Amino acid sequence: MSNKLRLCEAASVKDGEPVAAFAEGMPALAVYNVDGEIFVTDNLCTHGNAMLTDGYQDGDIIECPFHGGSFDIKTGAAKAFPCQVAIVSYPVEIDDGWVCITKPEGAA
Repeated sequence: MSNKLRLCEAASVKDGEPVAAFAEGMPALAVYNVDGEIFVTDNLCTHGNAMLTDGYQDGDIIECPFHGGSFDIKTGAAKAFPCQVAIVSYPVEIDDGWVCITKPEGAA
């Protein structure tokens, strides 16, 4: 059984317009296009109960829509207060035009 999860078609992810994605056994995910490169992180802000895909993407930074805190899309690192805890980022593979990640060990 493959642990590869298909999230969305890569062509559907436009630069600066993050896409919400869902996969069984995973938290809500966000898919980003940064200068033609695709990235995937958890979609829920670690500070408040907000979906990051509802926020504002500026290059490789995603700003939470609730309090203006932000994260580095490429690494998940918290970049602006009040966010202090990183979001999870996932290695991405493009397979037959689909954005894919590998289900982490221990995920349901």
